[in-house]
Amino acid sequence: MFRRAVAPLIAIVAIGFAEAPRAQTPSTSSGPKAAGADLELVEKLLTTRKEYQKVLEQLRVHYLKAGDLERSKWAEEELRQYHRISHNAYRLELDVPPPNLSGNANVTEANQLFMLAVSYKDKGWGNDYIDNQRRAEILFQKILSEYPQSNKIDDAAYMLGDIYESNANKQYRRAAAYFERCVQWNPRTQMDARLRAAHLYDRKLNERAESIRLYREITTHETDARRYQEATKRLAELSGSK
Repeated sequence: MFRRAVAPLIAIVAIGFAEAPRAQTPSTSSGPKAAGADLELVEKLLTTRKEYQKVLEQLRVHYLKAGDLERSKWAEEELRQYHRISHNAYRLELDVPPPNLSGNANVTEANQLFMLAVSYKDKGWGNDYIDNQRRAEILFQKILSEYPQSNKIDDAAYMLGDIYESNANKQYRRAAAYFERCVQWNPRTQMDARLRAAHLYDRKLNERAESIRLYREITTHETDARRYQEATKRLAELSGSK
């Protein structure tokens, strides 16, 4: 098990935060009311987060080498609590990679990361669940940032969408963006990514135009009967509403 092999969450710290390539499309802004004036502040926040995590890990290693187990545990516990905090993406264009990635290479390292991430995702209860969701998130993000040519990027995006939608995060706009990337990076995906993004815009974000756009895409691009029927029904309902 992960905890038996290394100290809790140290694998996460060693992996580090995967910084996704910065998207260039305005459609991934963090909301309809996002103001450009916050861009510099958000960039500073992301840098500070990474530096804080990095220094804590360096401090933990320093105390371990010095034989000061008490202080190394302090640093480890602070790292654990830091990773349990939900880190919101204030500007999605700084978090979500661009829609034009075309992963089609079989990359062994990416495959291994994907399998490891899946082994953590949705496992455990309470704090263990939160820790494992965070482990999985960092691993999936690492695939996107370090192996954007991998044929696992669309699946990683779908998994990230699921993680951000989950009760551990409830970051619905972020989740919708990653579900959309799953389809954009692999139009032939078998995942119900379009439908899940449509549900989020429809039920959680109350963005009628976006949900209609995606429901229509389902009726013109997908062959799954259940998805087609649900999209068709919901389109009729939305068309009849004001």
